[in-house]
Amino acid sequence: MLKRIAGHLFWTARNLERAEWRARLAEVNYQLLIETPPRDLQPWEPLLAIFGEREEFRRLYQNADENSVLNFFTLDADNPNSIRNCINIARSNARALRNHISSELWLGLNTLYLAAQEWTPEVFRSPGVFAFFAELKDSFYRLAGIRRGTMPRDLAYDFMELGIMLERTEDVSRMLDVKYHFLLPRLEDVGGAVDLLQWAAVLRSGSALEAYRKRYGGTIRIDNVVDILLFDSSFPRSALYSVERLGAFLNRIAAAAPDASPAAAAAGRLLAEIHAKKPADVIHEGLHQFLLHIQDSCAEISELVFEQYLKAA
Repeated sequence: MLKRIAGHLFWTARNLERAEWRARLAEVNYQLLIETPPRDLQPWEPLLAIFGEREEFRRLYQNADENSVLNFFTLDADNPNSIRNCINIARSNARALRNHISSELWLGLNTLYLAAQEWTPEVFRSPGVFAFFAELKDSFYRLAGIRRGTMPRDLAYDFMELGIMLERTEDVSRMLDVKYHFLLPRLEDVGGAVDLLQWAAVLRSGSALEAYRKRYGGTIRIDNVVDILLFDSSFPRSALYSVERLGAFLNRIAAAAPDASPAAAAAGRLLAEIHAKKPADVIHEGLHQFLLHIQDSCAEISELVFEQYLKAA
């Protein structure tokens, strides 16, 4: 496969996954603020911290209030990672892939793209924040179903899944890291009502709350949240599941290439490191450090993928 085509596939899927996570987190943050009175003057700032965008936001806005953050996070043309820009980038890449993706996937993505061009700040008032993001999340579900149901399991599919799993691993680690260190600054609140509501919101962000309750019941415990979001190989948005799939797709791609894959080797190392840990271990040794290591490993793997498979000669 030409590197140009592989790059378009990878970035189409990765930007759609990034846009979906942003929609998830904005929806849950809004719901959390409805359920619990905000303690902080700027309760929307955690969304900026999750994606490391506080400096970029401060360049464009003065206060991290609801309207400013939602506009920056969702609509802002000057934010390269706004939801609308992620959709635009995905659609732009997909235009070059008409012979490599299904017509149904192109139609679904193009429909979402056209809808995104019509968004204005008014969408946060009518239909409202929750309804807007709930509908947007459904659009991403439809695209995922179309991709899985209409594309053959060939190299094109592998490169799309590669982008998705890299983005998903990084985003779930960012989400956990910000909750652990930013949303709960007071030690006396650990285990309190606000703490538990926030951990439930983290689970909802990853569509993991129902799966959590089936496994652990209604009691929210930090170690169990970490378990299902980092170490559960059966849950499709966990870090372990995503890295397992990431390694599998890298190995499939490597099997079709003449050279060994440093990216596959790096994914194998990360997988072994996650397998070697338990929730109690990483909480005791430092959850923040472990999550940073996952993010750094994802950045390394992404760079290796780019150098071997996507970089133009």
